[in-house]
Amino acid sequence: MAKLPVLSGNELVAALEKCGFEVVRRKGSHVSLQKGAFRTVIPFHDELAKGTLLGILRQCGLSREELTALLN
Repeated sequence: MAKLPVLSGNELVAALEKCGFEVVRRKGSHVSLQKGAFRTVIPFHDELAKGTLLGILRQCGLSREELTALLN
């Protein structure tokens, strides 16, 4: 199992946009992304908590390994 990287909200948004997610809404310090039936909200924090990152990956239907591949 791949170790979770430490990411900011901006880095995660950029990675998800690489795999086809589109920004559908911005409000305050949060952005909503959508790809088909998958939709998630990402906070623009300097460092996302591990639980928050895991929850976002679950909502996006991505594994840790797929996220790591998007970051490289």
